Amino acid sequence: MKVKTRFAPSPTGYLHVGSLRTALFNYLWAKRNKGEFALRIEDTDKERFVEGAQESLINTLTKMGLAPDGNIMVQSTRLNIYQKNVDKLIKDKHAYPCFCTAERLEKMRQDQQAQKQVPKYDGLCRKLDSKEVQERINQGQSYVIRFKIPEDQIVKAEDLVYGKISVKTEDLDDFIILKSDKYPTYHLAHVIDDIEMKITHVIRGEEWLPSLPKHILIYQALGQKLPAFCHLPLLLNPDKSKLSKRQGDVAVEDFLAKGYLGQALLNYVALLGWNPGDDRELFTLDQLVKEFSIERINKAGAVFDINKLNWFNAEYIRLIIKQGGARYEQLIEQVEKFVPAAKEKTDGILKLFGSRINNLSELKEMSQFIFNLADYPAEMLVFKKSDLEKTKHGLDLALGALGKFEPKFWQEEKLNAMIQNVASEHKLSPGDIFWPIRVALSGQEKSPSPIELLEFFGPEESLSRIKQAIAKLN
Repeated sequence: MKVKTRFAPSPTGYLHVGSLRTALFNYLWAKRNKGEFALRIEDTDKERFVEGAQESLINTLTKMGLAPDGNIMVQSTRLNIYQKNVDKLIKDKHAYPCFCTAERLEKMRQDQQAQKQVPKYDGLCRKLDSKEVQERINQGQSYVIRFKIPEDQIVKAEDLVYGKISVKTEDLDDFIILKSDKYPTYHLAHVIDDIEMKITHVIRGEEWLPSLPKHILIYQALGQKLPAFCHLPLLLNPDKSKLSKRQGDVAVEDFLAKGYLGQALLNYVALLGWNPGDDRELFTLDQLVKEFSIERINKAGAVFDINKLNWFNAEYIRLIIKQGGARYEQLIEQVEKFVPAAKEKTDGILKLFGSRINNLSELKEMSQFIFNLADYPAEMLVFKKSDLEKTKHGLDLALGALGKFEPKFWQEEKLNAMIQNVASEHKLSPGDIFWPIRVALSGQEKSPSPIELLEFFGPEESLSRIKQAIAKLN
């Protein structure tokens, strides 16, 4: 049997990182078993539909390397198929029209709560005979279709993460499968789609676990074989609440816009609720495909820690800078979105700050002094263990030595040796010469090293900024 999984988002906004993990686990399981990974757009909830969200979802998945196989299924194009299955369920006595108004259902719910009962539909319309049903339909009364829960049965299921599940049908109520606007509910539509798409493994969030008995009953009523079910634990905030927008970014697009790398985010998300069985953390997508197994998915909710994501992203940035090649060229293109500059300068900025950033958006603020040197106070040039005279002397010596330094030798290693020699020859401490050079070039107390800055700026700009610093001290 060919393994086939699916990711089935609703076009209600951006791609949540929890949904990204669901898509990733479906992708990994399909590819691990040389199967297919399908995409289905579940757009039957018209009230929550967001214009452009479908295109955004597809674009983001592709960017993340999770392009689906085959054609994309869209539920709103399949209403006649759902209606056909509903008709069959009604004919086979597994479903029935319900004419109860919203007011009646609300009063029923309030009465049940007042009596400390679990709110559930009381089955009033279940008792209507076919003649009365047809009369009400002919009169134009609004109605929904409810699934008829069988009496005195036990629904048994096996989840690949949570194990055996057993539910009495008396604890379930006759749930709606077709709304009054003729659009199906999730319960009905996803079952029919999974059957037609020949989905072998339903991998989705644990929020659907309580609904699993209902879905199993629909499969049984339609006479269909069950797929394997795998429910994934929730993603949590550090305070163990459900991961939500209230406590920070949760949309994949937000992270990408801030300069988080897709492969870093994917790598981190893969380890939320799953582990490879050892202490390895860095994986390419191909490596994840080889290593992934459902058996290693945890039951406990996984905490989404922005600090850990920052670590992953920083590691990837440093690794790509070190390795160079095509991925480095792609990284440069991303940097240009945050620091608009000539390509050669962008390249230098990335190498200058690459080891110091968590995400690419931090480059914008960090590199401000490169384009516009702030008017820093003269006192900043004087290191706390130095004094004004030694600082002036150090900068004068640096200016003189750098002014004679041949541009063709203007490289970090040679520049460092030269400044070290000047300091040693004149008995100056690093605070007397290296510190004021750093401040002169950056206008900051914290920045890349003065030698890195000298190499980056080159002779003309470096000498100009050191002269400005000497003028401040005079």
